[in-house]
Amino acid sequence: MTTIASFAQNSNISLTPDKTRTILRPFVPRNELQIVNIISRVMSLSENSVLNQLNKILKDFAGRHENIESIFLEHYKMIQSHLFTDLQPSKERKLLIGSYFSSEYTFESAALFNPSIIPHPDQANLPEGALRFIMSLRATGEGHISSLTFRIGTIDRNNSIIIDNPGKFAIPALHVQNPFYDKKTFHMKLLEMDLENDFSVCVLDSLKDTFAFLELTDSLKKVAFDGSRKKTQADALAYEKILLLALSNYETELPASKKLSDLVIFPASPAEQNGIEDARFVLFTDDDGTKTYYATYTAYDGRIILPQLVETRDFSHIKMITLNGKAVENKGMALFPRKINGKYAMLSRQDNENLFLMYSDNIHFWQETQLVMKPAYEWEFIQVGNGGSPVETDAGWLVLTHGVGPVRRYCISAVLLDKNDPTIVLGRLKEPLIMPDKTEMSGYVPNVVYTCGVLIHNQNLILPYAKSDNTTTIAVINLKDLLTELKK
Repeated sequence: MTTIASFAQNSNISLTPDKTRTILRPFVPRNELQIVNIISRVMSLSENSVLNQLNKILKDFAGRHENIESIFLEHYKMIQSHLFTDLQPSKERKLLIGSYFSSEYTFESAALFNPSIIPHPDQANLPEGALRFIMSLRATGEGHISSLTFRIGTIDRNNSIIIDNPGKFAIPALHVQNPFYDKKTFHMKLLEMDLENDFSVCVLDSLKDTFAFLELTDSLKKVAFDGSRKKTQADALAYEKILLLALSNYETELPASKKLSDLVIFPASPAEQNGIEDARFVLFTDDDGTKTYYATYTAYDGRIILPQLVETRDFSHIKMITLNGKAVENKGMALFPRKINGKYAMLSRQDNENLFLMYSDNIHFWQETQLVMKPAYEWEFIQVGNGGSPVETDAGWLVLTHGVGPVRRYCISAVLLDKNDPTIVLGRLKEPLIMPDKTEMSGYVPNVVYTCGVLIHNQNLILPYAKSDNTTTIAVINLKDLLTELKK
């Protein structure tokens, strides 16, 4: 690592992609005839052939996945409606059918990068002066699909860092099958999408103040097939968009017996089917002292990016929520860890070039932006953006930034913003804090150092960052020296 600042020290941490970490995902062909044909072929096998084939599959794959038989049965249930008989096959045949509709996915085979770091909710049984942390990471595998994964680690009083190894088995997040929605918020989101019409009004009118996903789908069907209503061309579009909104606001759970470092949040909504990218986590403290973990991330469907929000109290139950408003336009949003002057505040990058500030009374809706900072130095002439949520110091809001310069090289730098008015820049590094050297110029995406979040511990800035969008390390930076440099 080339560090322009002498007060930045690199740790010996190096997280690299592990091709042995796999999850077992459903594999369901789009062609329904092919689904029926696969089932029919397995149904035609003798029971003895079924047992022999199943035993071979379990021998090859049972050691790679925990509770593999339960997974096969779940995948069988997904396609059992295509069976041509009401008679249920034997358990062994169900398992074999389920195996044909399963596929392994190595979720971090290509890259493990763009880390964010936050204090762990459990700080029990630690030595004096130590901190347990959670590091979120963007993991990319086959097809360039990005998932959200985690590591757990500790920093002692001397800034020695240890990251725990994840468990043997990675597990996909369990998706809540019938999540609940707040009717008022859902209605506001429909207004933002310009979807308030006779159809949507009728759908919402029959729902309670808090409603479940299945209640929404029932209401959609009733209104769509209501013979007393005059149908319009907009009905079909409204039906599709309302369902899309519901599917884009979903919930996941971590099995009680599992560690967070075993969890993989794989893209689940239509908006993120090609990736959950660059989560920027922050521990947010509300005015009443309530603490909530939030993260902004970019959902990508293969064509369009859409900023979204993660919300959780302790990572056992996680909500994935859409962000709305005319200011929600681009990547790289980062929430402040508390309200400023009674409002939520967030950094953003509307125009792929400059750093902006947004305020809102409602964390789900963002309308107005204020310019904070433009590129100033040659190593950031193309673009400046944030490197995660601001951290509060006595001197002001410390913000890690990224700058893009010649040959699209990314560097990490820092700025200091006023506590009461973060549009005021109090200080700005004239040289990058971290920039890639010749040994770090090759990787998944070359010439890049990048972070999605930092924290302060024992008067040091703990800065995890990725090198060439491939591997991840951690730098420890003397906070006093950094603030002194910013004020020059």
